[in-house]
Parts: sequence; structure tokens; C-alpha cells
Amino acid sequence: MILSVIKSDSAAYLKNRIANEPYLTVNLIIAGIILLIFIYSGIFSPVKNNYPVVCIHEKLTGKPCASCGLSHSFSLIVRGKISEARIWNENGLRVFIFFAGQFLMRIFFSIFYLKKPENGRELILFDSAVSFMLFIVCFLPLIKSIFLFL
Repeated sequence: MILSVIKSDSAAYLKNRIANEPYLTVNLIIAGIILLIFIYSGIFSPVKNNYPVVCIHEKLTGKPCASCGLSHSFSLIVRGKISEARIWNENGLRVFIFFAGQFLMRIFFSIFYLKKPENGRELILFDSAVSFMLFIVCFLPLIKSIFLFL
């Protein structure tokens, strides 16, 4: 009986902290979106080509854009077929690594933030810097190819 009261109190406390701490709220939302992306990649098959989201650029122009094939690439990476994923989009693995890294960072940084709230400001600055660097490393080739494509 006492244990269930403690569990419900700690769950209520955690829920309250997440609701009242914007950093935790944002981390939870980002982690949820990334998880949905991974689920989407696992559900839709590159073999069946049954993706509900199509490339608008390709529909309008008839030519693929720099991000075409990312859904196929992600689906293949989730299935462990890395070499096939590169065929669909050469930047797919980098973009996937960004999302996987961000997912893990949201979890770990949130746990650290909950355990050491007095270091919150430094953690947020560190998180921002690491996220920015990871974004540049993972997305720069894709961004370059978009501008070269134009």
C-alpha cells in the first residue's frame, strides 16, 4: 500500500516537473517525434513502396530532389541494409545518425537535468552546442547538394 502511494507520488512529481520545465517538455516532444519517424520507417516497406508521403518536387517537376529517397533509406537502415540505403539517398545514413543521436540525447540530457537541476543552464548550453555541431556534420552534405541541385 505504501509503495503504491510512493509510486503515484513520484509519478505525479515527474509529470509536474515535465509540465513545468520547458526544457523537459521540448525534449519529450522531440523524442516523441523522432520515435514516430523511426516507427514510420519500420512500418512502411521499401520493397512494397507504400509510403504515404510523396515528394512534391518530384510530382511537380518529374525530377527527384536532393532529399528524394530518404524514406526508403531510413526504412532500409532500420532493417540493417546500410549499403542498399546509400543507393536510395547517399545522405540517408548521416541524417539517420542525426535523428538517432538526437533521440538518445533527449533521453540522456533529460535524465541528467532531472537528477542535477542546478546544472540546468550549463546542460542546455552544452546540449545546444552539441546539437548544432551534430546538425552541421550530418546535414551539410545534404544542404550542399540542395544548393547544387538548384
